Order: sequence, then C-alpha cells, then structure tokens
Amino acid sequence: MKKQGAGQKPSGEKSIRLSEDLLWGVHPVFEGLGKEADRFTEIILQKDRRGGKIEEIIEKARQHGVKLTFVESLRITGEGSEQVRHQGVIARISGTPLMAFDDLVEKLKGRIAAGENVRLMVCDTLQDPHNLGAIIRSALASGAAGVLVTRERSAPLGGTAAKSSAGAMSHIDICQVTNLVSALKDLKKAGLWIFGAVKDADAHSLYQTDLTVPACLVVGGEGKGIRPLVKKECDVLLSIPMAGSLDSLNSSVAAAVILFEAMRQSMAAPGK
Repeated sequence: MKKQGAGQKPSGEKSIRLSEDLLWGVHPVFEGLGKEADRFTEIILQKDRRGGKIEEIIEKARQHGVKLTFVESLRITGEGSEQVRHQGVIARISGTPLMAFDDLVEKLKGRIAAGENVRLMVCDTLQDPHNLGAIIRSALASGAAGVLVTRERSAPLGGTAAKSSAGAMSHIDICQVTNLVSALKDLKKAGLWIFGAVKDADAHSLYQTDLTVPACLVVGGEGKGIRPLVKKECDVLLSIPMAGSLDSLNSSVAAAVILFEAMRQSMAAPGK
C-alpha cells in the first residue's frame, strides 16, 4: 500500500540544522529509497539540480508517497555541517518504518471486528519532537493500537523523538498523513469515534466521557491546540478537569492523562 502522497510548491532558501535523522547526497538518498522507502518522511530538493538520478529520486518518492519539497537553495547548519556535501538533495528519515494509512485502517478494522475497543493516538501538528516521543511512549504503555501524525507542520520522527520515546517508537504502529481531516473521516467509516482534547468550557469532562469504544484520541499542537477543521470532525470534545488557575497542560502530559484514563475504563469494563 502507498502512503499518502505529497508535492510542495517551490520556496526560497531552506536552512536545515544537521541532525542524525538526515540523509544527504544523490546516491545515498537514491539507494535509501530503494531499500527503506517507508522510513523516508520528506525529501528536499534544490530546484536547479536535475539529471537522471534526481529524476529517479523524484519518481520513487512519488511512488511511495514521500513528501517532496522543492526550494531555491539548500543549506545545512550546525556543528559538522562544513563536511556535508548534499548535492542539492536532503532527506528526513524516521527512526522506524512508517505504516501506510490504508494498512493501518485495515488493521484497526480487523481488531474492531474481533471485538476490541482499540485506541488510536492522533497528534495534530505537534511540533516538539520531545513531546511527540513522550506521547508515543505513553501510547505504547497504555495499550494504544498506534499513533497517527500529520505530515505538515509536525515534529520529525527522527533521533530526538526516538530518544524521547525510550524505545517505544520501534514497538508501535506509526503513520503519517497529509490530510488529517480526510483520515479522520475514513477512521469514522472504519468504526472509530473521534475524541478531541480541548480546553473549551462546554467540553465534556474526561472523567464523565465513555472511552470504552473504538476511539481516536486527538491532541493538538503546542499553543493553538486542535485546528478548527480537525475539531469539526470530532464526535466528542473533552477536557481534563484541573484545580487552580491553570487552564491547559503540555500536549504530552494531556495525551498521557487521556490515554491512561481510556486504559483504566477499558480494564474496568465488564468482561475485562
């Protein structure tokens, strides 16, 4: 199955800080796509670089649904960057292979058909890799079936997220999608309910919300939370009751609270 695909409009210069989740150079990127395309989350190409291998990289990326970004120029910064010869091609690599969305949906449908109240953690434009890694760790520890993240404006699933997940990233299904609204519609059709974490005064209390159904648990990015169009797709908006003057929690903390409350309810449900 192909992962959801991509293609971006050209922009100006792109500066990228050197990190362990980068792969650069025409031949390394070409060979990597041939062997582990499901670990590629984005390929950034300099517009003026063309040729046989570059065109093959573009074609392979499109075949596998890897996001393509075209820029005027590319620059890698940070310690050791002076040794980098990127040849106009840089790829972002996930710390673990990513599951195609269609495969994830089919797997969830199978588990639902078997009578499981599966839980899928959904991160809407979460931009801090430490938070993303922590959420993946909580998702695994609380028995979630997988983690769904956005392709755009999302933290890279590279070394920082992998370290923050404390190894969890390699033991849970992770999927990236370009259009989260469309993905949520498909997940509804598959039999899942969509629960969105918000701080709205009229939202349902987490502790008065029945989470013993097949559920997508959606948390938003740092600061702005769930985007309006994503919010509209939620069947239930829920909030975490809090004492004192604080009105919100860090995204990874909120996700952990919700995930473990869902786990608690599932364990307390009749027949469990």
